[in-house]
Amino acid sequence: MRNKLISLLKQNARLSNEQLAVMLGVTAETVAAEIQSLEKQGVIMGYSAIVNEEKIEEEKVTAIIELRVTPQKDCGFEEIAKTITAYEEVESLSLMAGAYDLAVTVKGDNVKDIAMFVAQRLAPLSGVISTATYFILKTYKEKGICIENEEKDERNFFLP
Repeated sequence: MRNKLISLLKQNARLSNEQLAVMLGVTAETVAAEIQSLEKQGVIMGYSAIVNEEKIEEEKVTAIIELRVTPQKDCGFEEIAKTITAYEEVESLSLMAGAYDLAVTVKGDNVKDIAMFVAQRLAPLSGVISTATYFILKTYKEKGICIENEEKDERNFFLP
């Protein structure tokens, strides 16, 4: 039941305990107790909405920054990760395998804000070898949810 409950909450965290109970074939009280247990254990860290950023008035710029980092003796990437997660601009931080070590997702008011964040905060950090910044132009899908930005044109086009 636990994995199915987690899967359902990932799809729609607004489902009520009663709705989840029907889907899982258990009581609402059982669902409530399991959710509380998952929250206490740190399995569920919080709940969030998936937002179509193009439809809100406040325009922000999002970028993904790749960092190549020299791991520190005795702590690897942990210390630099702890430093980076403390910055309020940072939306997410992941340790990667491949051409770079850390993937940082940041939000800013404009391109210049993000450029300054990289130049003044990330690049000077001890152990950072290089950075590469990629600006997100449009999001099509997030956390398994397709973000519909445009109405489909149902007209038939005829080209002679």
